[in-house]
Amino acid sequence: MLYGFQLWFYNRTSLLYLMKIFRKMQRRAAIWILGAFRTSPTDSLEAIARLISIKLHLQKLANRSQLQTATLPEKYLIRTLMDDPHSSQTKLSTHSINMNMFTECQKSSIKGHLIDSNNKLFGVFPFFSLLSPEFIPGSRIVDVFSDRFLFNLANKDKNNKMCIQQLDNMTLQSFSSPNTAIVITDVSVKNDIATSISHIHAYNHPLIKTVHYTAFITSTEVKLFTIRCSIN
Repeated sequence: MLYGFQLWFYNRTSLLYLMKIFRKMQRRAAIWILGAFRTSPTDSLEAIARLISIKLHLQKLANRSQLQTATLPEKYLIRTLMDDPHSSQTKLSTHSINMNMFTECQKSSIKGHLIDSNNKLFGVFPFFSLLSPEFIPGSRIVDVFSDRFLFNLANKDKNNKMCIQQLDNMTLQSFSSPNTAIVITDVSVKNDIATSISHIHAYNHPLIKTVHYTAFITSTEVKLFTIRCSIN
């Protein structure tokens, strides 16, 4: 039933009647899947049957369709209709969609799946200028905002000399900086009991040590919890 939905599913079009039909269809499917009563609420049926809302499903399919258009070659028929500002071609085709020709009022009244694709296509892969001020040293985020967290995963292999050397250099550098602290965290899980330990050092002196215990939790969850406690 969704075959060719791009012909009628686009921005600023009336979908009340069509959505009513599709919601009724999905409700019947959910009742058939669960064997529920016909008086059961639709939202509950869809949640239990793990069925996404039909309108959200159509939006997902439409976004994927527009993303697929971006992967087509520039000389492909559909791409020649697009108003591509980053195309390698020097000028637009005579039958391409040139949105610059229309006023803002005219742009708001133009409807269609092709228009939606043309408006959203080049927001998926934004174009970056190499001479933009954000790329100049001194204007970058890491330059303007020096306060930040650096995460380093330590390899438990003691024979990995390169990793050990990197950790040693990072430790020595942090000890020489008055505004830097080192947080060492580790996690172990044994008999469904997870233990998380954090050591916080500054100026080569321990500041605090925290230990937490919990049961029936995955190792990934307890690692994230340990990192969160350390940052706090």
